[in-house]
Amino acid sequence: MKITKEVSPAFEDFIFNWDYETYLLVGGYGSGKSYHIAFKIILKLLEEKRKCLVVRQVFDTIYESCYDLFKEILEDMNLLCYEFNEFKRKTNKSKCIALKSPLRILFANGSQIIFKGMDNPEKVKSINGVSIVWIEECSEINPDGYKELLGRIRTPNLSMHFILSCNPVNRENWVYTRFFTRVDENGEEHVIMPEEKFYEKKNLIKHGIYYHHSTPGDNPWLPWQYIRRLDDLREYDYPLYLVARWGRFGASGTRVLPQFRVASNAKDFVNAVNKLGVENQYFGFDFGFEESYNAVLSMSVDSKNGILYIWDEIYINHVTDSQMARLPEMQKLKDRIDSYYSNGYNKYIVADNEDPKAIQFYRQMGYLMRPCKNKFSGSRLSNTRKVKRFRKIIVSPKCKNTIKELKDLTYKKDSNGNVQYDEFNIDPHTFSAIWYGLDTVTVADIKYKKYNSKTGEPSNGRKYKRRYMLGG
Repeated sequence: MKITKEVSPAFEDFIFNWDYETYLLVGGYGSGKSYHIAFKIILKLLEEKRKCLVVRQVFDTIYESCYDLFKEILEDMNLLCYEFNEFKRKTNKSKCIALKSPLRILFANGSQIIFKGMDNPEKVKSINGVSIVWIEECSEINPDGYKELLGRIRTPNLSMHFILSCNPVNRENWVYTRFFTRVDENGEEHVIMPEEKFYEKKNLIKHGIYYHHSTPGDNPWLPWQYIRRLDDLREYDYPLYLVARWGRFGASGTRVLPQFRVASNAKDFVNAVNKLGVENQYFGFDFGFEESYNAVLSMSVDSKNGILYIWDEIYINHVTDSQMARLPEMQKLKDRIDSYYSNGYNKYIVADNEDPKAIQFYRQMGYLMRPCKNKFSGSRLSNTRKVKRFRKIIVSPKCKNTIKELKDLTYKKDSNGNVQYDEFNIDPHTFSAIWYGLDTVTVADIKYKKYNSKTGEPSNGRKYKRRYMLGG
């Protein structure tokens, strides 16, 4: 039996490549990555008897996404049966049938595709005989869930393959920190896969991982009207435009601090901070230990021009209060504030008021510290709005963790897609330190302007489809 099927040239190598255990596909909206992954899996299961597990975070989203996509492709290939008796006929050796309870697709050669949600991890743990795993929208699942799959799914005498796919979303996601750039416990960055190289080469092998990048332009079936709608994003949501249209990592939502930027001239930055003097310096401390971090920020406020300068940070976890208090960086900050106080400046480190025991300990260690006055029920929203009133927030390049947390910080959305203005895509400890440190500062409500760079001009080129002959 001969079957013809059109595929995008951008995915040609990926479809027929089974040399690696891990495949990571990152791309813009409608780039065709899910379609070509499903097609790749179908070809493999027609060729060999295998069991494939398809996973999404929420099981209820699978039926109208991955399951329907497999059915669509199989139907287009004239391989889908609609009656079980038809499927069991000996003459239909290459046919498949899609079943709903439980959700699965069976192949005549014994291969099968099963669908599970990570919202019920116990059901995933009990699966045996899986040799191919596709994690769709992998950025949505918990990284521990991914580790669980890696550790549990093994099949003797068969090669193992994990296929991960997602839109690039933000850089705080575990997919980015595992496959592109990770930050160690000292705040140092370690580049695993350079972003620009990834965007330029599109197909790369690094550390035994197959990387694939795609944009909507790689999908020859995408309507031009859809491309135009993506291009329109440029005018009113530039970060989302980069994600959706060009498949680039960034903030795919409403940025909390669009006026945030990194100082480009170190000399001018230092001069601006020094000019403001000691009286305009502030220090905030957010406590953390296990999953969260101790975050201490040193800041200066230019009230006249509505500018917040962040010029130093201490960012660490897995240390006790005793260890933290004795860190050289903390001792240096203590000496600075002591000298200010001895010269008549009433300066303190302002800390989270929910941990009075910790504050008392630091006081006993000689620190000038007090609880913040601005943490109460509903204060997250008011504190966020206060910081947003700054016309500019300029941070020193050495404050790497502040940049990492706040540069692409976005609001969280509820299940209905509504923005929650007191919840964020991550837990930004440096943002809390800003709130506490500036608890007595009044910020005038001065509006800012948005400036968009002029990069990423859309391409007018179209790629041709290729037709492949399958079977014999």
